[in-house]
Amino acid sequence: MSKRHSRALAAGSILAILLPGTAIQAATEVAPPDNASRIRNDQWHLRYLSAQEAHRISQGEGVTVAILDTGVSQHPDIRLNLKQGKNLLPGDSSSAQDDPNGHGTAMAGLIAAHGQNATKGALGIAPKAQVIPIKTSDASNEGSADRLAEGIEFAITAGAAVVSISGGGGPSPRLLQALEAAHSANVIVVAAGGNNPADPGVIYPAAAETVIAVGGIDQNGGHARISVTGPQLDLAAPAIDIFSLDPESDYRRSSGTSNAAAIVAGAAALIRAKYPHLPADEVAHRLTATAIDKGPPGRDDQYGYGVIDLVAALTADVPPRGFGPGGSATPSPSTTRAVGPETDEDGAAVRGLVTLAVLIAAGAGGVWWARRRRRSDDPPPRISR
Repeated sequence: MSKRHSRALAAGSILAILLPGTAIQAATEVAPPDNASRIRNDQWHLRYLSAQEAHRISQGEGVTVAILDTGVSQHPDIRLNLKQGKNLLPGDSSSAQDDPNGHGTAMAGLIAAHGQNATKGALGIAPKAQVIPIKTSDASNEGSADRLAEGIEFAITAGAAVVSISGGGGPSPRLLQALEAAHSANVIVVAAGGNNPADPGVIYPAAAETVIAVGGIDQNGGHARISVTGPQLDLAAPAIDIFSLDPESDYRRSSGTSNAAAIVAGAAALIRAKYPHLPADEVAHRLTATAIDKGPPGRDDQYGYGVIDLVAALTADVPPRGFGPGGSATPSPSTTRAVGPETDEDGAAVRGLVTLAVLIAAGAGGVWWARRRRRSDDPPPRISR
């Protein structure tokens, strides 16, 4: 699977500053007193993807997923799967298990939350996978392309089989080299495509040739309006009203392609556990070859090759086919930001479901270039305990 098309984004766009933007959905709902008992039912994407059936085949055992983000907190629903990780922020002495923003914790929950028992607490796509938190973005979700590259380099040396990146912008020479190193090391890199209207096209690193670029769908399986489109998208996954973990208020609801990318990273972990000797390129091919076709027949710019099908990806007889030649792009200095879930504007815990708003990146600063994806998620509304 190769990415045959590329395009550059105009200089001046950054991934670092998110401002309240256009509301895409509003809902009101009073959260029951015991959110840990309720959250599993709220995770509609698990039912949509037949995760329970997939978990009878694989749960990600023995697979380590590196999460390049704002850190991952020791939430009770994921604590057993959390490794020490590393903080790459200059001048920041906090642990990678400290997440002042909450975005990284939410993404980790979508990938590998184990819950509190069979029915209580949030559940990830690969609930027996291990996660390595690598703090590449600060409390404001700001980062840089080179720091993202450093995170990929650390993930390779730490033995990660999958790297999940729910953010991006434009490339730097070091980032492109790190992505090529990951490909050479048989590491799968999954990244968020970007959010509309914040992102006019697919952002880096999703835009890179060897990265699995993910767009979003809604609860009905249709293209999520929040999701960017572009010729570099490979797959689509649930992105709207996605419930996951929050370090301050237990759980949060969010919308954006950050969620979709984390879900696909979890799917890659399931495949790597079921087929431990399958090369990274073939894992990517298995995901795209078994995806449920949407839109016009074949690959299209809204869904890529289609919506992921966990059970088919684990069970189908898929003839081998490589990822294709590596990508290249004109490098540029860049600033990154997490493509994150949505949150209430003041960051405070809320008792019900609040308006979901897309956060629009704006402002001056570094340049992010894109060939396949751009920014994805916005900060999530938090649900109080």
